[in-house]
Amino acid sequence: MLPSLKDEVLQAIETAQALYHRLVVLVGPAGSGKTPLLKEVSKLVGAPLINVNQALSQQMLNLTQRQRALRAAKLLDQIVKDAAANAGQDLVLLDNTELLFDVQLRLDPLRLLQQLSRNRTIVASWNGNVSEGYLIYAEPGHPEYRREPVGDTLIISLSAAS
Repeated sequence: MLPSLKDEVLQAIETAQALYHRLVVLVGPAGSGKTPLLKEVSKLVGAPLINVNQALSQQMLNLTQRQRALRAAKLLDQIVKDAAANAGQDLVLLDNTELLFDVQLRLDPLRLLQQLSRNRTIVASWNGNVSEGYLIYAEPGHPEYRREPVGDTLIISLSAAS
């Protein structure tokens, strides 16, 4: 299971180099193996792996709710830039991205990931599924529910791996 998924991720990273948004999204429900897969790829290619929930929440600890909403995207961009520079890489892996869906931050998670991937390759986890050409996060009616068109985003689904 993991060796073929690992190869699929490595191939997607290679393919992403030629795209406008150099973004690869690993999609799967909780427990589907996104984190172990990202850890394995990180070790293999020497790319930094960022726990977005942890890194971003640490940066926002002393901010008001309004400041968090205004600065979250810029803070994440700086976290990614710093990690890439410290590793001497233009590839960054993002895991535990659930904070990006917090309604109080007023972010568009897919658009933010696309913006981050303009100047570097990003492989990001997405806790959800893909259905009929849409990335789905949470269930309809849930405050954090998102249904985003896949478009030209490279998607690797781990749903079948769970």
